[in-house]
Amino acid sequence: MERLILNGTAPSVNHMYNHRMVKKKLIKTMKPEARAWFDEASLRARLWRNKNKWSTASEKVVVRLWYYFPDERRRDTHNTLKALLDALESGGIYADDKTALPRIMDYEVDKKNPRIEIEFEKVV
Repeated sequence: MERLILNGTAPSVNHMYNHRMVKKKLIKTMKPEARAWFDEASLRARLWRNKNKWSTASEKVVVRLWYYFPDERRRDTHNTLKALLDALESGGIYADDKTALPRIMDYEVDKKNPRIEIEFEKVV
């Protein structure tokens, strides 16, 4: 089965949300650039799912991840898991991201083609 490839890098939790007070309540809204990445990642996951005849998993799924960053800036791959795992749930890879078992396999710099490559394996 071919890998799912997501363009760019997922937003970190630190850069994903705007916070504002509304009637003495703190409201979180997704930043426009994070929303654009999330929507694109969800769409690519749905397309991959259809092409590879992947049925939405209700059981545990191992999610193997390879990160290719656009530059040498220090990044923490684990900070991107929230947006990434939520987008894959939205794309129908699994019914609930609590069943996702992420495995970060490696990371590198690829200035010309930053991306995340993903393999899935259902655990039975």
